[in-house]
Amino acid sequence: MSDKIFDADVIVVGSGAVGSLAAQKIAKAGKAVIILEAGPRVPRWKIVEAFRNSGNTYAGGGNRNAPYPNVPWAPTSFTPNYVENTGPIQYNPYTLRLVGGTTWHWGGACWRNLPNDFKLKSVYGVGRDFPITYDDLEPFYYEAEVEMGISGDDNADYSGHGGAPFPPRQHPYPVRPQATTYFAKRFAERLGAGGYHYTYQPNGRATDPYGERPACVGNNNCSPICPIGSQYSGDRDTTKAEKHGAKVISDAPVYKLEKSADGKSIVAVHYHDKEGNTHRLTARYFIVASNAIETPRLLLLSDVANSSDMVGRNLMDHHAFSMNLIADEPMWSGRGPIQQGDILNRRDGPWRSEYSSIRYEIGNGVGNVDITRALLAKGVVGPELDKQIRHMSARWTPISAQLEHLPLPENRITLSSKNKDMFGLPLLKIHFDVTDYERRGYDVVMQDYLEFQKLLGAEVFSKNTTVWENRAHPMGTVIMGEDPKDSVVNHECRTFDHHNLFLATTGVMPAAASNNPTVTGCALSLKAASHILAEI
Repeated sequence: MSDKIFDADVIVVGSGAVGSLAAQKIAKAGKAVIILEAGPRVPRWKIVEAFRNSGNTYAGGGNRNAPYPNVPWAPTSFTPNYVENTGPIQYNPYTLRLVGGTTWHWGGACWRNLPNDFKLKSVYGVGRDFPITYDDLEPFYYEAEVEMGISGDDNADYSGHGGAPFPPRQHPYPVRPQATTYFAKRFAERLGAGGYHYTYQPNGRATDPYGERPACVGNNNCSPICPIGSQYSGDRDTTKAEKHGAKVISDAPVYKLEKSADGKSIVAVHYHDKEGNTHRLTARYFIVASNAIETPRLLLLSDVANSSDMVGRNLMDHHAFSMNLIADEPMWSGRGPIQQGDILNRRDGPWRSEYSSIRYEIGNGVGNVDITRALLAKGVVGPELDKQIRHMSARWTPISAQLEHLPLPENRITLSSKNKDMFGLPLLKIHFDVTDYERRGYDVVMQDYLEFQKLLGAEVFSKNTTVWENRAHPMGTVIMGEDPKDSVVNHECRTFDHHNLFLATTGVMPAAASNNPTVTGCALSLKAASHILAEI
């Protein structure tokens, strides 16, 4: 490749957090980078305005994608027929397609995996191991934390056992924890009486001004949009990449990765513009960072990186069962960020050989919308309506359980034979189901929920204990491993089939754990960028 003229040293497909972190690292090193983004570029103020004009789309349990662009050339996951579900369990990716990606509307949770999460098969005899260890990724976790401005508690035992600080860190978190809300304090005290350890949730919100981000002022609107930009979103690193010389092309959905004559490398990407014209760009290296849903779609459309027949397979997520309680005392949720802590007692332990790791995420949202709807449906009006809203919203306590899922080849993404995009290309077909491993985890969740209810002296206002609701944390679809016969990428996130094609997505993760995968995906992406820089 040394004497040929290329359009760039590296082309990155996708401008979300995972792709943009790699892009800015490579651009900062002086390399020529092009970022291709399927969707448009939209300033924050327009999204905030769209949110305010669209009604309360999140607190009322609605569509978090609603304030964001949904254009014909880059439809989002709530578009009819975007996903054709064929399995027993419905799967909705909740993805956004615009510059900055889906971290525009995330809740900001920024977890590291635990060391045992990297060796699930070796330690507990289920699932698959990563081909790397926690120690291999630890420096890149910290690099991601600094770039993203992650706040965490250096004294917390994030294994959930209430012991010494864990997992091991070489450096402190770059951002100090936010002040504990009254709600978090009382919740921790009430559940602590039953032996449940409440732990501060690592997050991407700026406690103090960080870079160009202002300090969090507790708008309680982190999802679907932080109105002031205190919370990290992927567009921050897209902009950093541009400042280092990268070129961003928006409204440019990539539809083909072109192989060399011998098939051993990728030579070009092909993309459409929004008018339907086609374009071709060449590079030395290619990074596909189109999330764990669109990445396998592109590989399948291109017939690349799939000698193992594992592209699209092993889809995992975190399935959630939630309940909203009315506690026996005013808890005053709704002040500060929408989530601040978790119960981690069941995050890691020998039970993982029998049932899922479980993380209980404690919400801090406002219950007024749900409460008002329920009371009006019962015919409550006038002064009594006001009285009951005040009473119940003060005691509102939302809890969600997130369960680990094992990788199964039959849980997969393929190309739909029924549904096409505006260019006539197949959209997605998803088959998804759970096993007894997850079902046994569900049984434990139901037992814990009864205990939570007792400890809070609470009544159940509403609950989902029947629908396996995915949490928009897709993993596994371009799985990482040591054997090219059952894996798509190796320990570097380099595809086994094409030496210059890397996949930067949570889709490479072979184990789901029970924590949000974003920061692990970002760390793996920064690690992949280091391998590329060593070779260019």
